[in-house]
Amino acid sequence: MHLLRDYHPSLSYVLVNGLFRIGVPVFLIITGYYFYFVDTFDKLKKWTVRTFLLYSIWSIIYIPLWKEGSVFTNIFFGYHHLWYLIGTLFAGILLFALRKKSTSVLVATIIVLFGIGYIIQLLGNMHYFTGEVDSTLNLYPFYRNFLFVCFPFLGIGFLIKKLNIDVKQKPSLILVLASVGLVIFESFLNYKVIRLKQKESIDLLISLLIACPLIFLYCKNLPFKTDSKILASLSTAIYLVHPLIMNWIFDLHLPSFEFVIFIVVLLIVSLILVFINRKIKYLL
Repeated sequence: MHLLRDYHPSLSYVLVNGLFRIGVPVFLIITGYYFYFVDTFDKLKKWTVRTFLLYSIWSIIYIPLWKEGSVFTNIFFGYHHLWYLIGTLFAGILLFALRKKSTSVLVATIIVLFGIGYIIQLLGNMHYFTGEVDSTLNLYPFYRNFLFVCFPFLGIGFLIKKLNIDVKQKPSLILVLASVGLVIFESFLNYKVIRLKQKESIDLLISLLIACPLIFLYCKNLPFKTDSKILASLSTAIYLVHPLIMNWIFDLHLPSFEFVIFIVVLLIVSLILVFINRKIKYLL
């Protein structure tokens, strides 16, 4: 939503291309943690079908908004936010194939793939090359995909469970906040020192490899008593439907409070979807 971009460019950048970039990797780590239990081909098949159905249903729903990119890109790399689902699907299949490899092999694979994605993104945003090469490097699917984003963080979550790191390590709040500060600092360097353009998204930050696992470990050990199923369904609904609501609200060109109206409508629609999903399975 480019929050505060017109009013406070510097603050907007460290939020949008810094702090807010923590979300997706943490979600992937959570997915990877529970993917550890997908340890047979039958479980993989069930997980794959479930993810593919969710991706297919919402890809069809978003067809009217396919204004950017080719049909091929929207189908195989996902429209807008749906890249996460198709990326997680292929990353999960790859992780299942490598699950019995040694920890050192998995760690090396994670670092190498993340590094390649980071370099591609950086060269693209710095416009190091020109012409068609530069255009290719700046295509989101070229670096924001199952190999360079989804697999590394999915793999981290998998290793946390495999090595019981969540039981052995309980990071302090100070350490977690310091790691979040590191993410903000790196984004600040990107904006002020490397001078990356504000309108170009940054999905991969090196500091995310530190901050996101620490956030997951800290939050996982917090004691809460609640209905996690409802929260899981609500968060899934928010993720799936928010671009539709955003597109509708902003097309109305309301004079003020667009953000507040967007949040309220999004929560209402998401709650409705949660209840509809009880009758119509695979919607969430």
